[in-house]
Amino acid sequence: MSQRPGTPRLLRQINDRAALELLLSKGPLTRAELGELTGLSKVTSGQLLSRLESRGLVTSAGERPGGRGPNAALYGVNPASAYVAGIDVLPDSVTVGVADITGTVIAEITVDPTDAGDPVRMVHGAVSRACAAAQVELPRLRCLVIGTRGVVDPVSGEVRYSFDLPAWHLGVLAGLRDILGDCVIIENDVNLVALAEQTHGAARGLEDFAILWAGVGQGLGVMLGGRLHRGITGGAGEIGWLPVPGEPLPIDVTAPQSGSFQRLVGRDALVGLGRAHGLHTDLRADAGVADLVRTALATGNQSFLDELAGRLAIGVAAVSVVLDPGLVVLSGDIGRAGGKALAAAVEEAVGRICPSRPTVAVTEVEGNPVLSGAIVAALGRAREEVFSDTV
Repeated sequence: MSQRPGTPRLLRQINDRAALELLLSKGPLTRAELGELTGLSKVTSGQLLSRLESRGLVTSAGERPGGRGPNAALYGVNPASAYVAGIDVLPDSVTVGVADITGTVIAEITVDPTDAGDPVRMVHGAVSRACAAAQVELPRLRCLVIGTRGVVDPVSGEVRYSFDLPAWHLGVLAGLRDILGDCVIIENDVNLVALAEQTHGAARGLEDFAILWAGVGQGLGVMLGGRLHRGITGGAGEIGWLPVPGEPLPIDVTAPQSGSFQRLVGRDALVGLGRAHGLHTDLRADAGVADLVRTALATGNQSFLDELAGRLAIGVAAVSVVLDPGLVVLSGDIGRAGGKALAAAVEEAVGRICPSRPTVAVTEVEGNPVLSGAIVAALGRAREEVFSDTV
């Protein structure tokens, strides 16, 4: 196996990358602080910062008051060195966020997708509007990650199947790359939620965990060894199809509502469960069940919550006996509405039926978790590209 020799150029690249990552994670640093964290001398740190500053990757960030001597100059990653965008695509709304290379979101807009019809035209228009709001020229986007429901082929990157987004079909990705460049990536929405949870939420810093998304549809995001597990066809995590004792098996795999676990914890099932436990919340036809869960918590309807927890525990236990992730995070409308009380009830219920009892936690990601995960994924790609070419 060939190996790259430790040439001065390669060593500078390694040091530059380490310095940029430290400036991102630790905030603005002085030359001396950077040298102490990297193990480089003050002279070498100064040369490194000058090199990165000349490439537009580092900029002055003020001064740190010193003791008896002059104030020390602070340096930080130049926010304008690169920009990314993330998109959350739903049947009735499309939300776009534009962030700089530090991860700061500088613009976020939501548009109605029904007017555009064609996904390529819709995405291009929404991203253009978001860039205009951010005062960033569209060609300056280094990466654009789109989160969408359905199965995404891990080889081609195309949407292979989406029940409620029928316009998202084979060829959409190619069309988007034709007008926006090769930086466009489509990813399953719950996989992006897992990235957001690992970066900002309850799974912060963990390499092994799972996200159980409970809401309009049921989904699962799995992180193993610090990497998303997508499966050979991209179908890993389609937990709505999980066979459940007592629930009929699907007779038409093109109808997601026929999945056994979906039948157990889907909207219709939980509305019926609420009525059985005396919860008569009048849900509109287009409403979710989050209000039902919140009402149960507010009124102390423990019997409803216990049965809901028992149903969710079936999915958590199935994942745990196969993968043993250690942590399962409840997300989606139901997970958010149930909060810590529901997570604790699910953990207790799992412990009764599963030998590898995981910790069950509620999501800690603020705002839109799909959009947050899309920006995390886009930043990862952009930083790899920008930070790897410094000399």
